Amino acid sequence: MRSDNEMYDLILNVAKSDSRVMAVLLNGSRANPNAPKDKYQDFDIVYVVTEMESWMSDHHWIDIFGERVMLQMPETMRNPENDGNFGYLMLFKDGHRIDLTLMPIGNLNMSDKMTVVLLDKSKQLPDVEPSSDRDYHVKRPTLLEYNSCSNNFLWCLQNVAKGIARDELPYAMEMFNNVVREELNTMTAWYIGTLTDFSVSAGKMGKYFKRHLPSEVYQMIKATYSDSDYAHLWSAMFMAVECFEFMAKVVGEKMNYFYNQQDHDNMVNYLSRIKSELNGESHHGKGN
Repeated sequence: MRSDNEMYDLILNVAKSDSRVMAVLLNGSRANPNAPKDKYQDFDIVYVVTEMESWMSDHHWIDIFGERVMLQMPETMRNPENDGNFGYLMLFKDGHRIDLTLMPIGNLNMSDKMTVVLLDKSKQLPDVEPSSDRDYHVKRPTLLEYNSCSNNFLWCLQNVAKGIARDELPYAMEMFNNVVREELNTMTAWYIGTLTDFSVSAGKMGKYFKRHLPSEVYQMIKATYSDSDYAHLWSAMFMAVECFEFMAKVVGEKMNYFYNQQDHDNMVNYLSRIKSELNGESHHGKGN
């Protein structure tokens, strides 16, 4: 596996030898002083370029970065961003990954605080502060955000229960793991914020939850993940409810907001009734 220094040298040497590249920027976890360091970190690189047309005429120029396992070019796929940039996501056989974005100079925006300037040929880039992840710190919820999160978490639990009752496993799992969990993750991030005075990032998709949560709370979060067994899904759902209530009350106390206990208790009773009805049936296939 090539060393980090070898990778940086390669990235910079390609840019230095090409007059179309004006600057090289580093974003992502490698630009984040608070991110855990390991060999799996991507090199999130931006080449600021004078124009785009010549680059698009032949994509084989990226072969210089090494032998690839796979390549993705998001702008050539479904639902491209069409923002004028062009990306090459490259996974190499030695285990490294470069996410390289070509950015025309007219698109340059240095507002992201998690940016390191690796090369500035023209010396025309604005001065940037030392890289920081403060733009990604958990933000304090407004009352509307807090109430909306709590309401949607509780409301959508009924859909999970209906999916189980109808033996519609894909629907139940998607509803729980995408819709309901999104609200659980949001409250978890706010809870972390209350523990840290909103001075840290919870990480993309909660990847830093283990890092910031008390161990007993993280164990509760772990117990909200289920396999395809309905009994296990019920257990995971009720654990999610317990965990959400605990964290929502802590966040509410910190922010001087009030958790809707009546909605909570009503939904728990509703879910318990459906579960009891199903336990009295000989199979799960009957509709609700």
